[in-house]
Amino acid sequence: MDFPVELPSGPVSVSAEWAEGSDRGTVIVAHGAGAGMEHPFLVGFTDALNTLGFSTLRFTFPYREQGRRMPGPAAHAIATWHAAARFARTQDPAAPLWAAGKSYGGRMASMAVAEGLHVDALIYLGYPLHAPGKPEKPRAEHLPAITVPQLFIEGTNDAFIQPLSQFEQVLSTCHDARVEWIEGGGHSFEVRGARRPPEVIGASLAQLAGDFLESVAAGSDTRPPVAPPRS
Repeated sequence: MDFPVELPSGPVSVSAEWAEGSDRGTVIVAHGAGAGMEHPFLVGFTDALNTLGFSTLRFTFPYREQGRRMPGPAAHAIATWHAAARFARTQDPAAPLWAAGKSYGGRMASMAVAEGLHVDALIYLGYPLHAPGKPEKPRAEHLPAITVPQLFIEGTNDAFIQPLSQFEQVLSTCHDARVEWIEGGGHSFEVRGARRPPEVIGASLAQLAGDFLESVAAGSDTRPPVAPPRS
């Protein structure tokens, strides 16, 4: 299936994959900058969410739809997030709506929410705080403007959030930020010495997301400590 997106250059259509859950709400899931919506990591993650009872919508950003490897303007990604939310609401108008994304996809969701997109919570699967080795250029100025609960699922060895002290400081500026650490995990949650297929890795994160969304829906505050684990 696909849905329309209004870009400044004109309307386009983007590919999407909808999977019906039971009654736990809808999770929209966006891909990272270097991979599309059919990446095994995302398929494993959304399949596991479906098993937990969530409906899911995966979609493709316009630059990938047009065969380009590098992301287009942020405004295009933000417009696509708005279109994805509208489409998801046509599938199940009364359901809670959650936004999730791998790396770039999650960051674009956060920018869309900071600029007015309405969702009930955000989930980041490896938030790219900065390019590897460039902590002096953080991508976090919009995060304090987000008022809905946010879950950061992060690998402790992820080069995009080193040093961890900087990441911890950024989280402290957020209105409601929770973090789940994957010990030894890299940016794609790979752990040295523990070889697992990407679909298995993606599936392994679904329960963390599901527990967070359940706590948000129930209005409870069971946030784990924001600070990273210390040796």
